[in-house]
Amino acid sequence: MAGMNKIINPVYNNLIILNNDCKKLIITGGLVMENNDTIQLLKECDSGTKMAVESINEILDKVKATELRDVLNDSRIHHEKLGNELHSLLLEHNSEEKDPAPMAKGMSWLKTNFKMAMDESDATIASLITDGCNMGVKSLHMYMNKYTEADNASKDICKRLVSIESKLCEDMQPYL
Repeated sequence: MAGMNKIINPVYNNLIILNNDCKKLIITGGLVMENNDTIQLLKECDSGTKMAVESINEILDKVKATELRDVLNDSRIHHEKLGNELHSLLLEHNSEEKDPAPMAKGMSWLKTNFKMAMDESDATIASLITDGCNMGVKSLHMYMNKYTEADNASKDICKRLVSIESKLCEDMQPYL
């Protein structure tokens, strides 16, 4: 372990090792836990992809325009593929998936059903999806700013998710 700083933490009885990139590895009872920022960023992205897929599935059967349905289906597929990548990365990091927060899911469901009860138009659907995309992009940027020590692969996948969300938001504009 040349070039690494070792710190023994007596409170938690673990060994903290800082490698050359100043990334922290914590060794507890023989287990190596990688940089927590990486895992947390991956989990938030995972939660975001699940929220997007659930939101699209919730309104898809109410879409009238074939083109809008195709755009939403394509985006759902992109989110699912990215979600699968995230699941693999989380497994590589010995971590579990993260589901969206129940409160966020509940609020989304309430807003969607309330707005759709008032107006079941494609414009309403596009507006709901746009709001969800904007919230997703905002949250993802917040998490990238919060988890600054995440590895480059995690940051890249997060940026890809931001790109998917931004494109979907842009694709909704003709239907607003």
